Amino acid sequence: MYIPLVILAVVFFLIAVRQVGRFSLKIWQIMLGGAAAVLVTGQISPYDAALAINIDVMLFLFGMFVVGEALVASGYLAEIGRRFFSRAKNPGQVVLFILFGMGIGSAVLMNDTLAVIGTPLVLALAADRKISRKLLLLALAVAITTGSVMSPIGNPQNLLVAVNAGMVSPFVTFALYLAVPTLLGLAAAYAILRWFYREEFAVREYAILPATPGDERLTLLVKISLAIILLLAAANVIASLAFSSMLVTLPLIAIGAALPIILFSEKRFTILKTIDWCTLVFFAAMFVLMASVWQTGFFQSIVDGAMLSSVPLLLGTSVIVSQFISNVPFVALFQPLVVQAGAGTAQLMALAAGSTIAGNLTILGAASNVIIVQNAEKQGATLTFFEFMRVGLPLTVVQVVIFAGWLAVAG
Repeated sequence: MYIPLVILAVVFFLIAVRQVGRFSLKIWQIMLGGAAAVLVTGQISPYDAALAINIDVMLFLFGMFVVGEALVASGYLAEIGRRFFSRAKNPGQVVLFILFGMGIGSAVLMNDTLAVIGTPLVLALAADRKISRKLLLLALAVAITTGSVMSPIGNPQNLLVAVNAGMVSPFVTFALYLAVPTLLGLAAAYAILRWFYREEFAVREYAILPATPGDERLTLLVKISLAIILLLAAANVIASLAFSSMLVTLPLIAIGAALPIILFSEKRFTILKTIDWCTLVFFAAMFVLMASVWQTGFFQSIVDGAMLSSVPLLLGTSVIVSQFISNVPFVALFQPLVVQAGAGTAQLMALAAGSTIAGNLTILGAASNVIIVQNAEKQGATLTFFEFMRVGLPLTVVQVVIFAGWLAVAG
């Protein structure tokens, strides 16, 4: 009955060590192996496995991967980075710009999108400014995880909370309950990163980065794609305020943004070939493995009414359990339990916040972390499980305290 839990433990161990004998394993390979193991051992049927794969998430990621790859290939991302970071004159300012720029951006464009387009940007910054790649990758990861908390479209689990709870005005509700602690959480991230990487914060001045030539035609298509994302996101905000509903679903936004590139770019096949297919495989495999784990009933059995009604306990439970079944499946499966327990808005916001900042604890706590690590490894950089958790553990504890304190007052 608990074979999926054993397989999950093995997956966690292999992701932590990333090595079997002489073989170095990628995260997507390990997760795919876990999914194959539960299928081969009959712990989940092929039919249930197929149903477990969230098509909306897969389509959204595919569309955003296309836009992200085109951003890099066109040279437009390098230009945006040059302009945005031209005011950052020392390492501390670079980290601050990443934390608050990417963090606030993730509330609009979703954290997984910022993970795709942000990874090559921060790696280029690390090379140009002679700053530790690990520091900037960590700054990016915690920025987009933390920043996405304050918006119903910041990440998939927030969207589930907003839609399934029937909120009248989800953008206003999330902002009122979560904007202030999110900004405080980003400030805490800066302090903790500065402590662990204090040797990197030595004061040194930087010159403005030189402009680099790009592909004008592809840049135009990318600008159209970004305009589509922003316009449709704005339409969703207006529709949410006026009609209490989303006008356009997230998958349609992503596919709509990718269409100009797929239809009109001469580099369409090169872009489609080079998008992050490995991360898409990781997601599909993760959904299958987590569905099998959930079917054991183990995690449901350890949850009681007190955990579902107390904001601090719900925050802590969300952070911990999200490490094992991932935050999107966790919210999808736990939200009905929270609602049945008579939860109010504060409890629902605790569920959203806890399941999101779970991504700051370990690499597996958020899919955006996996996207960052896998894209970084394509460029010869990486973060290990323990390098991430060394910073993530104290940061997560501090952020849980911040969110619990604020929600106790706001609720």
